[in-house]
Amino acid sequence: MGFWETLDQLVQETPLIIDRPKNSAHPRYPDSIYPVDYGYLEGTLGEDGHGIDVWRGSLPENKVQAILVTVDMVKKDSEIKLVVGCTEEEINLLYPYTKSYSMASILVKRK
Repeated sequence: MGFWETLDQLVQETPLIIDRPKNSAHPRYPDSIYPVDYGYLEGTLGEDGHGIDVWRGSLPENKVQAILVTVDMVKKDSEIKLVVGCTEEEINLLYPYTKSYSMASILVKRK
């Protein structure tokens, strides 16, 4: 199985916990509003020692469309965040959102 197919399987087989709903404020930066639902895959392990992060859009399918690779200079870490079920408009909101405050990011879209 390839990279994208393996991510699809992980997303389909693992419960997604949305702990930061769309339009809610970031816990440390109250003026930063989440443009789409944000959460993590339960029982997984990401680079920060917590669950693998997921941006979950409004489309019904659970297909991974992209990954966002972030670097946070405050936390001094780097993470991969999955982009799942997002419209093109939602993806276009995520990229600038993940380039704010102390963060930089790149968006890698699935072909």
